[in-house]
Amino acid sequence: MDKPICLIENNTSGDLQVNLEALNILSEIRQPVVVIAIVGLYRTGKSYLMNKLAGKQRGFSLGSTVESHTKGIWMWCVPHPKKQDHTLVLLDTEGLGDVQKGDVKNDCWIFALAVLLSSMFVYNSMGTIDQNALDKLHYVTELTECIKVKSCNSKDEDDSFHFARFFPAFVWTVRDFTLELKLDGHPITENEYLEHALQLRPGYGAKVQKYNFPRQCIRSYFPSRKCFVFERPVSCVEKLRKLEEVSENELEASFVKQAQEFCHYVFETAKTKTLHGGHNVTGTLLGNLAVTYVDAIRSGAVPCLENAVVALAQIENSAAVRQAHEHYMKEMERLVKFPTATIEEFSELHAVCGKEAIQVFMNRSFKDDDRTHQGELMRVINLSYENFRQRNEQESTNLCTKVITDVSKTLEERITMGYYSKSGGYRYFIEDQEKMIKDYKASIVKGIKMEDVLNDFLKEKEIIAQTILLTDNTLTEKEKQIEAERIKAEATQQEMKVMEKKQEALQQMVLDQERSYQENVQQLMEKMEVDRGKLLEEQQRVLAQKLKEQETLLKSGFDEQADRMEAQIRELRRDLDETKSSSWLSDALDTLGTVATCFLPGIVGKGIGLVTKLFSRLF
Repeated sequence: MDKPICLIENNTSGDLQVNLEALNILSEIRQPVVVIAIVGLYRTGKSYLMNKLAGKQRGFSLGSTVESHTKGIWMWCVPHPKKQDHTLVLLDTEGLGDVQKGDVKNDCWIFALAVLLSSMFVYNSMGTIDQNALDKLHYVTELTECIKVKSCNSKDEDDSFHFARFFPAFVWTVRDFTLELKLDGHPITENEYLEHALQLRPGYGAKVQKYNFPRQCIRSYFPSRKCFVFERPVSCVEKLRKLEEVSENELEASFVKQAQEFCHYVFETAKTKTLHGGHNVTGTLLGNLAVTYVDAIRSGAVPCLENAVVALAQIENSAAVRQAHEHYMKEMERLVKFPTATIEEFSELHAVCGKEAIQVFMNRSFKDDDRTHQGELMRVINLSYENFRQRNEQESTNLCTKVITDVSKTLEERITMGYYSKSGGYRYFIEDQEKMIKDYKASIVKGIKMEDVLNDFLKEKEIIAQTILLTDNTLTEKEKQIEAERIKAEATQQEMKVMEKKQEALQQMVLDQERSYQENVQQLMEKMEVDRGKLLEEQQRVLAQKLKEQETLLKSGFDEQADRMEAQIRELRRDLDETKSSSWLSDALDTLGTVATCFLPGIVGKGIGLVTKLFSRLF
């Protein structure tokens, strides 16, 4: 993108809506995205930092008056400077608290959407982190009214302790910072400055609760926090108003260094945007996520993280089935040279293409808990396999028919001319027919219907052969009888060959279904192991954060608050133990086996054995 574009805006009625042009841009981004959102009061220099992250002097509008320039949420997608095959998505939000707009609820939704869509959330403020700054950050205290984790919870039930599982990393940037970073006469770091500002005050009164509440929210909701302070970029007011026109060598050296450290931290530590469970979000998914949340807000509902994941899974898994099936079709058309020489050759190519298609599905799909979409993929691939198999047979039939027509021309011409209607004609007929069969088999390079076509041809010639045999007066009745029996035996033998080929084809079809199912099971197990690893990492990270927070509370004398966290910690540990168990995989494979029998009849009665064999390899 050459320049930013509005992602979420207010329509003429004041309702939030997603810009279709921005959605189209996101839909083309199939890479994982790292999403950085910046929020803060208007006229605090948010846009300048986002331009720095984009590596540009200009881009997001900076403005130079008391009016808020950015309206809604603006988006700029650029290649990630550090993560290969990742896109950096920068979200610049309209200034909160704009007196001209005067819509506090809209500000709350902008704040909430920035949290929901980002993998790193930057809060930008001016001056210092004091009580006034935290009062202005009241939006964080209202997130429980704007975001719900679980769909089953009632409207009044607080499930905010789950926020740390879903929320982005939190970064507080303090602009025009003029204080010395010292505490009790000792130098401190920017992070220590933030932690000191977020310390709770002991007591139970209304004033204490009001003082502690925003601090508790920041400490509890976000999985990590970081602080950067920036000195004033220039001393000249005129240059400050037109900062995008000021070259870097005109800026204060300390500010340049601080901005570089900020950008370096973002590039190195901001994680890929993920959904609960660790599934990477692509540009396409991010667009769908924005639509899901905005639609919920427009309907008057509270955006639910669990519902959003389910809705996205339906969209993405359906797309994964289509993409995987298209890959199978494309590769089969590319690799299979119809007709194949053998059934085995066709089956091997089907297995290769099927394996790749399953991998395509696995890479894109997520939360297919009932295996409906994986079952649908098995169904459409098996249907296409059958169509390709029939096409292979028809192509072979066409080729073999053409060849047998060419090599039997002499035989046909002599039959038409009555060449064999003479003494000794039967011997000439047999010689010509045997030569034709030899030429036919020599001419055929490939074709699984060779015996079928030959059998049909010989059947057509049986009556002619018998007529020529009966009219040949050089043969005795005994010789004719012997020859008739020989013809009958050869016809029976040829029929047996055809039946054997059909039986081989049927057996191969069953083997192909078994192999396809086994590949589905194998790749599902591998995917679920990876997913389990991601979920464990997420759960362990949240548990570690909660334990650290509990320890801090205990050290600070907040025993009651620490005790209240114990129930949350126990629940996290239960979830962790459940994820570590193997029952989740056994249940998933049982479900897949049930679904597969509906679409792959060849595995009925064998699916359990295949699953048990693969399962034993893992455990």
